[in-house]
Amino acid sequence: MPVTPGEIAAEVLRGQLNDFDKRLQRERYALRKSKIDVIQVNVGKLCNQTCVHCHVDAGPSRQEIMSRETAEAVLGLIRKSGAGTVDITGGAPELNPHFDYLVEQSRLLGCCVIDRCNLTVFFEPGKEYLPEFLARHRVEVMASLPCYSRENVDKQRGKGVFDKSVEALLWLNRLGYGKTGTDLFLNLVYNPVGPYLPPDQSGLEADYKESLYKDFGIAFNRLFTITNMPISRFASYLIATKQYQEYMELLVNSFNPSTLDGLMCRSMLSISWDGRLFDCDFNQMLGMAIPGPGAGPLTVHDFDDAAITERPVDTGSHCFGCTAGTGSSCGGSVI
Repeated sequence: MPVTPGEIAAEVLRGQLNDFDKRLQRERYALRKSKIDVIQVNVGKLCNQTCVHCHVDAGPSRQEIMSRETAEAVLGLIRKSGAGTVDITGGAPELNPHFDYLVEQSRLLGCCVIDRCNLTVFFEPGKEYLPEFLARHRVEVMASLPCYSRENVDKQRGKGVFDKSVEALLWLNRLGYGKTGTDLFLNLVYNPVGPYLPPDQSGLEADYKESLYKDFGIAFNRLFTITNMPISRFASYLIATKQYQEYMELLVNSFNPSTLDGLMCRSMLSISWDGRLFDCDFNQMLGMAIPGPGAGPLTVHDFDDAAITERPVDTGSHCFGCTAGTGSSCGGSVI
């Protein structure tokens, strides 16, 4: 079977002594886990969209879905970890049949719950209840909207996605999301359309707020800029368009040591749909699982907080994506 461009990129990025390790050595910086505050749960790769920049390689034909048994084990891990935030992602996480259960039980544990939502999922058959469900459980919505122009959004995510996204945002606004004086937080996520670093987060947020309110009356709380990671589908795109090396050079040359203390991998634990544990979602997509007590990876069933805290974070050359410029994380710029 021929090796795909994405698999080639993955092998490059997972090199044993990668360039990122060498850069950390030059900085005399030890990248280690601190106390786990965020549990990010990838409930599967099934999605109603197929986006060019997607590092998960999610889409309508994917069949990887977290089972109820694994979801219950995840909740047990959350209880043991004492984490304050549960960040649910996918694919489109709402397409997992146990999404509601995870939300409800995580809220009962007192956790802040984040739903990484592509907005168009609200219009899938049987999912029309989702906005009201999210509002009722005070779920923070992290909605991906790569631009405030129809042309750019549809180019990256598919024809008609922008109009559905606008309709979904207005729906959430009517429920109180993004409005001053409510605890219903609506944040947007921006990814560059191509192999570029995101612009200044605060300046872009101002542009988004002005444009979306002026054109549609849409309000939201924050905008987070996230660097496109050179893995999976985006890596395949870069290789196919002969931009992979150039993009990696951009990330490496834009390394900023001031981002290191704020890297999300230090306080996050990422869980895959099948229950394996990773330092971050990007490591998860490269198969870089945290080693378990035996020959296999650490899983939700043998989680031990003491074994996680202060362990060195597993890195690869893809980590330059999180340390370029002002940095990148699932919560936007690091600095």
